[in-house]
Amino acid sequence: MRNKGYIHLYTGNGKGKTTAAIGLAVRAVGAGKKVFIGQFAKGMHYSELDALKRFPEIEIRQFGLECFIRQTPAKKDIEAARKGFRETVAVIKENKYDVVIMDEVCIALYYKLLDINELLDVLRNKPPLMEIVLTGRKAPKELYETADLITEMREIKHYYNEGVQARKGIEH
Repeated sequence: MRNKGYIHLYTGNGKGKTTAAIGLAVRAVGAGKKVFIGQFAKGMHYSELDALKRFPEIEIRQFGLECFIRQTPAKKDIEAARKGFRETVAVIKENKYDVVIMDEVCIALYYKLLDINELLDVLRNKPPLMEIVLTGRKAPKELYETADLITEMREIKHYYNEGVQARKGIEH
């Protein structure tokens, strides 16, 4: 019998971090669990949003305004991420979800939208049985030290480098 919820970290420069987290969410629902997904630094429409509407056991909220991965975040990006962090902390404290996914939280930390110490405090004080999944490029070393499971996606080859744009249903 499981007596602990673990902290997962999906990071690295390769494709598939959010996809892996969503796969875990679907698997959890199949096992009768409830899932919350908070997407930091994402405010655009992605196909997974439509797919996840089919699962009433999954609640998803976006806390980003636009994708700014290649530019400096504006004050409104910081405010949106911090508001989303407060909402996610409240969700964790309510303890009504079995799995909480903080998608792109690592990139939000990298761009200083969020404070690493605040996140570490939340992780230290999470409900004992709750699984928390953290995703995003550029994970800080503190998350490597804290996570119970770490998967690092490594890009070896990607058609994006040949000029192929994100395709609906595959990357978008």
